[in-house]
Amino acid sequence: MSKMKEVPDNRLKSFKIQAKSEVAHLNAIDYFDPFLERNLEHPTTNGETLTHLLKASLGTGILAMPLAFQCSGLITGVFATIVVSFVCTYCSYLLVKCAHTLYRRTKVSSMSYADVAEVAFANGPAWSQKFSSFTRQSVLWLLFVTYFGTCSVYTVIIASNFEQLFAYHMGYELNLRYFIAMLLIPLVLLSYVPNLKYLAPVSMVANLLMATGLGITFYYTLCDMPSISERPAIGTIETFPTFFCLTVFAMEAIGVVMPLENNMKTPRNFLGVFGVLNVGMGCVTIVYILLGFFGYLKYGEATKSSITLNLPTEDVAAQIAKICISLAVFCTYGLQFFVCLEIIWTKIQENFEKATIFHNYVLRTVLVTISVVIAVAVPTIGPFIGLIGAFCFSLLGIIVPLIIEFATYWDDVTAMMTIRNLLLITVGILALVFGTANSIADIIATYGPAQSVTCAINSTLTQPIAE
Repeated sequence: MSKMKEVPDNRLKSFKIQAKSEVAHLNAIDYFDPFLERNLEHPTTNGETLTHLLKASLGTGILAMPLAFQCSGLITGVFATIVVSFVCTYCSYLLVKCAHTLYRRTKVSSMSYADVAEVAFANGPAWSQKFSSFTRQSVLWLLFVTYFGTCSVYTVIIASNFEQLFAYHMGYELNLRYFIAMLLIPLVLLSYVPNLKYLAPVSMVANLLMATGLGITFYYTLCDMPSISERPAIGTIETFPTFFCLTVFAMEAIGVVMPLENNMKTPRNFLGVFGVLNVGMGCVTIVYILLGFFGYLKYGEATKSSITLNLPTEDVAAQIAKICISLAVFCTYGLQFFVCLEIIWTKIQENFEKATIFHNYVLRTVLVTISVVIAVAVPTIGPFIGLIGAFCFSLLGIIVPLIIEFATYWDDVTAMMTIRNLLLITVGILALVFGTANSIADIIATYGPAQSVTCAINSTLTQPIAE
């Protein structure tokens, strides 16, 4: 059984700020290979890591891609999705690249996202060193809040889809909270999967279920398609920010990048032209484009917040699609939960040296229970989590990795790097502003007295079953 030791406890006190001469000594004379030093009890293969990455990226946001294309237009949507995918992938690449550099500088074999941020700032220029601890804590809590909130939302999505099917077949309705509460025991059991190695089959099942659900959805979208000329090729300036936010927050999976790399048997293969990261995100981009393009082409202005809502509920195939996608989301819960568990368990180990595997499983049970209780208490939690996600993912997924690169290579910053990173940071700020604004509008639409305000950014979370 794993004791969550796949990712070592890398605390700042174990990292010494290296002078340039010391770093050169490490790199040139006393060479240290972090990957040979990495000792994992349950390492994951390239295939298992790719499976996890696909599952993390192919989340519920993909169901909103037809709506995103409605906001961008058919042709603009294709090219804009490629650009968004490139930005998300590139920022993840930078994070791992900086981590590999810092492994050798500090003679450690692995780091979490928070570790990378802290060590980069601690070894960076004078202005960054005093912010190293603050940066670490900020990344940790942004990650935890985002992914723990996602876990709560997932329980609502799963329960909502089953509630819809129950009402259709039984002829009467039950309160959504009952269905959420019934998920507690299955989710607790799922959280007991000890580590990413054993979670790989669960992610594989989730990918198969999602593929089945999307395959059926594609079948409906490809039947009796209208002519491409009936849909606008280019959207309006006013609706494009909604496309941008939907696509960024659907694709972003920055929180699982370092845990996946840390648990790899061959971490060098995570990067590279045909590395796990590029292959995984390339596949994800193709699926996103296909579903967005054909979904909008099929349903046009009738496209709903989630493409599954356009499927006829009375058809058995459509019901199977909804069940498969719901079960896929259930399986994905384990991967999202792993990020939260790793953060809190590391904190506990730092403060309680006698923490055992028993305490680890108690923590798992408590965290799952809290996430379900939150969902039961506020079934319409989606808009608030959307606000958190818009804020956190813009920072974690785009802005912070770029700043980390500046801090890591501060003595070798080129004009090209500066221009490129400043441009991408601007993109991240735009995502932050528009995502936050749209999420606030969604909260007003859901909870405010005026119900006329509409917002698409989190419709897939707040309206999972509405017809």
